[in-house]
Amino acid sequence: MSKALAATAPAPVRHDVRVASLHGHRYAVCLTIARPAAMQRVSLPAWIPGSYLIREFARHLLPLHATQGGTARACRQIDKSTWDIDCDPRRPLVLRYEAYAFDASVRTAWLDGERGFFNGTSLLLRVHGQEQVTHELCVHAPPQRRDWQLATAMTPVQVDARGFGRWRADDYDELVDHPVTLGAFWSGSFKAGGVPHRLVVTGAPPAFDGARLLRDTQKICETAIRLWHGAKAPPQRHYLFMLNAVDDGYGGLEHRASTALICGRRDLPRHDAPASAAQVGDGYLTLLGLISHEYFHTWNVKRLRPAEFTRYDYQQENYTRLLWFFEGFTSYYDDLLLRRAGLIDDAAYLKLLTKTVNQVQQAPGRHVQSVAQASFDAWVRYYRPDENTPNSTISYYTKGALVALCLDLTLRREGRATLDDVMRAVWQRCRGGPMTEADFADTLADIGGRRFDAEIAAWVHGTDELPLRELLQAQGVQVLEEPSQLAQTLGLRLGDGPGVTLKVVLDGGPAAAAGLAAGDEWLGIELPARTRRSDASGWRLSRLDDLPLYAGAARQIVALVARDQRLLRLPLTLPQPSTTWRLAPPVSADAAASWPGR
Repeated sequence: MSKALAATAPAPVRHDVRVASLHGHRYAVCLTIARPAAMQRVSLPAWIPGSYLIREFARHLLPLHATQGGTARACRQIDKSTWDIDCDPRRPLVLRYEAYAFDASVRTAWLDGERGFFNGTSLLLRVHGQEQVTHELCVHAPPQRRDWQLATAMTPVQVDARGFGRWRADDYDELVDHPVTLGAFWSGSFKAGGVPHRLVVTGAPPAFDGARLLRDTQKICETAIRLWHGAKAPPQRHYLFMLNAVDDGYGGLEHRASTALICGRRDLPRHDAPASAAQVGDGYLTLLGLISHEYFHTWNVKRLRPAEFTRYDYQQENYTRLLWFFEGFTSYYDDLLLRRAGLIDDAAYLKLLTKTVNQVQQAPGRHVQSVAQASFDAWVRYYRPDENTPNSTISYYTKGALVALCLDLTLRREGRATLDDVMRAVWQRCRGGPMTEADFADTLADIGGRRFDAEIAAWVHGTDELPLRELLQAQGVQVLEEPSQLAQTLGLRLGDGPGVTLKVVLDGGPAAAAGLAAGDEWLGIELPARTRRSDASGWRLSRLDDLPLYAGAARQIVALVARDQRLLRLPLTLPQPSTTWRLAPPVSADAAASWPGR
């Protein structure tokens, strides 16, 4: 049989996806299993790789119907996301069902009259025992939307000019690692490292400058490819960015040859914007950082990945203590690549780094939980934040980024290597595949010329402060201190809405000492009487920034608080002003080191 005929032959497992109802937000799926087992089991994943939370996607599936040759077969549900079908293994088994799709995030599925999007983990059943066979996905064009196109990074088999038709994956893992976007989207393309890249954007406003976004994204991709491979070709044969612009949103999820992104429309580059990325506002820089982050994952977690992720178990949690490396180091490089790509200067980069430093230093949980343990607990902590999260854990994104920073600056100070060299060497050692912490530690020792076990123990598995000031100043960076915002000085984080509502009360702060709690509405303050003959005075507090105005020189006040419809009087000692860091470039060019430029 010729290669052309082999390419178009039916796959052992085939999913046909149609629009069942645009306004009802439902996809219709037909799964055909050419050679089923006598007792065929199927299931839908409970989570999606890259987002470590059990999300119970099966709750959006409508009843399954099974047939063989037109004869109905019973589907017996085993658990929340698993079914068994008793069938004749000599005849193809056909399963039909619908899936509700109304989650606008990058993790699940969406369908309405404006756009469609889905991850396979939300829609496509796994055929037990046949996960390793070739899978085919056929997406049918909705007849009521003739202007819609389809984009995915999956391998095409037979598709039309709009992208609808048959796509093929080598196995189930690959099938669900290629999200699909549908709609009347904007599209542009470029090459980086000799590899074709495509960018599609839905929801863009008329002022959107697509050419600008393409140019800047190309610079990011070329910089990342050079970091990992120099002048050699990268592992991906093509790459697809799928960006959904909404009124207010942010997020991204990495895949082996694509990424799904969400941004606010106001963050997109505009035709009337200044030429410099640093001049168009923080929103566009945030978008570029997101693009850089997800693209870096092409290497760091999609290929080089925790050994525990060698083969995913889609039905339950997959634990690893290495998210500080795979998410944290990626978070270090995302903004750093913007600097190396020439999209921002040193001052803008250090401003971004300042934000990360202060986020970590303002979280009491950094003294409670190590970043390795935070990685392990991602399933129950990171994706389920509550009012006590800053007190009980630390983000493996932000602290992991600072661990990478400390290792990079330590290597540079000792003069043997940089973290870039270590990342490339880990890639070679692990052949761009599963990695353990020992692999990283041994590579670090080989490249750095000594063991770094003490640093890993203290910075990754311990809760001591990182030596940030010392290492940054060794690079000529100015570490300046500025007054904190009042909320941080008091140990508070405020909720949204009118009035002063407390979202978080940080351990060890004045607010916690006074007995203030998350959910309290801070109504006002009461000041002590100035003399024996005068009365205490009270003031309504409509916003926290008015506290110094009404408190004046007083240090001992009473906070008037509403909690569960009760009015409380809580004595509060106002603290002296606290400070936060601000990082700035060296005063003179002579003091500048090679970092962060290269």
